[in-house]
Amino acid sequence: MTQELTSATPVGATTGWWRDAVIYQVYVRSFADSDGDGIGDLRGIRARLPYLADLGADAVWITPFFASPQADGGYDVSDYRAVDPLFGELSDADDLVREAHRLGLRVIVDIVPNHTSDRHVWFQEALRGGAPARARYHFRRGRGAHGELPPNDWESVFGGPAWTRVPDGEWYMHLFAPEQPDLNWEHPEVREEFESILRFWLDLGVDGFRIDVAHGMIKADGLPDIGAREQAKLIGSQVLPFFDQDGVHEIHRSWRRLLDSYDGQRIGVAEAWAPSADRLALYVRPDELHQAFNFHFLQCPWDADRMREVVDASLAATGSVGAPATWVLSNHDVVRHATRYGEGETGLRRARAAALLMLALPGSAYIYQGEELGLPEVTDLPDEVRQDPSFFRANGQEGFRDGCRVPIPWTSDGSSYGFGPAGSWLPQPAHWGALSVEAQTGDPASTLELYRTALAVRREQPGLGDGPMAWLAAPEGVLSFSRRGFVCVLNTNGAAMELPVPGRALLSSAPLEFPAGSARDTVRIPPDCCSWWAI
Repeated sequence: MTQELTSATPVGATTGWWRDAVIYQVYVRSFADSDGDGIGDLRGIRARLPYLADLGADAVWITPFFASPQADGGYDVSDYRAVDPLFGELSDADDLVREAHRLGLRVIVDIVPNHTSDRHVWFQEALRGGAPARARYHFRRGRGAHGELPPNDWESVFGGPAWTRVPDGEWYMHLFAPEQPDLNWEHPEVREEFESILRFWLDLGVDGFRIDVAHGMIKADGLPDIGAREQAKLIGSQVLPFFDQDGVHEIHRSWRRLLDSYDGQRIGVAEAWAPSADRLALYVRPDELHQAFNFHFLQCPWDADRMREVVDASLAATGSVGAPATWVLSNHDVVRHATRYGEGETGLRRARAAALLMLALPGSAYIYQGEELGLPEVTDLPDEVRQDPSFFRANGQEGFRDGCRVPIPWTSDGSSYGFGPAGSWLPQPAHWGALSVEAQTGDPASTLELYRTALAVRREQPGLGDGPMAWLAAPEGVLSFSRRGFVCVLNTNGAAMELPVPGRALLSSAPLEFPAGSARDTVRIPPDCCSWWAI
């Protein structure tokens, strides 16, 4: 029995490059440093663009490089039209976009609309006390006899109250760090300003925007209490009065109209933590954004049944609105999947297999810098070098984000393994050189060459990318599905599985075995292994 699933475009819907694109995420501080200050920059990225083109990426997403005090790694923006001196100048951004386009790469930039920096000119005006300036943010009187208590019980995602009191007694909302005051998206000036900001970068030539906290821009009327003291556990599991409110969709529809007014090829990508695949699909309806990160897939444990449930739900939901599924395994905010899936060799085996699974599924895929090298999470960073604000506000929190942001290794030796002329802003492990681009290039058993081959095969196989898939019968712990001319088999078991040979072997995350006397009609698939077959 087979069950056909699809993210294929319904009749009458539009097609576009984003439906099956492989997009590589660059965390700007940690990719490549051109000037020796230990911090990655735009010139460093530009110099490494040929590597991304050779890898087989279709586009690059770059985290914020705008002017910022860097209280949260650039996600606290003080000027959305300026490049922070840490990362270069506006001309460097222009040069990067032009060079990327020359190499056939599209460029997606990170926009941060939920909040500004507390150094933004608007917030500085608000602090001086003018009511019109404060209306652009969420200022409220406090509770209690003297206003000494926060206006409601909301907590910051980074820990502690979501409110900070200013000297005149009012409080302002910040769902993240106090240095990141939330904007009031009910205010027309906020909407007008961001449309102007988007136009500024579209005119410079960028191909789209990854929208930070796309689910958080509208707050429920009256800012009601939640009544639960462990709000972090609720995020992504249910609609909260500050996340996934229906009003955000009006904003995204207006942005879609703006994007379409250019050449029809500029896209919006939602970072939206929604409680279900159906709610997430609302962000990618035909008149809204083009993609939304699939965090349900990212959070899925190493379990075949759970993986199939997530894939089924994701394809059904996105297919119902004519959008592509968008798969992701890691990013700059989560523990790297080579570590999430298990320690050491087990985690790496599973990470390699998960990469082939992701790249075989219908839709678009994102690769976080360094995952193609099999980089694990750096778990032993000294407290004194950490810079993630959640580390300082959320005592005892696991999965601090510095561990996935350690600068990646390019060469096998040197003061920063080729990251730049000097050291790096976070210390790199002593074994980083063995995982470098230089060390893995040309080694057919390396994770880097696995990714390069997989991306090349993905482009060659007409049935991969966007389009239908069908589940095939498989034993417990094994997932098997077909695409046009192609079969993918994933063994999540801790032991090898003998299966009928599906076709001609194309690629495997671990060496396959053909048992003696089987006439090569039976294959032994190793534990935690994914294989691709042409049929």
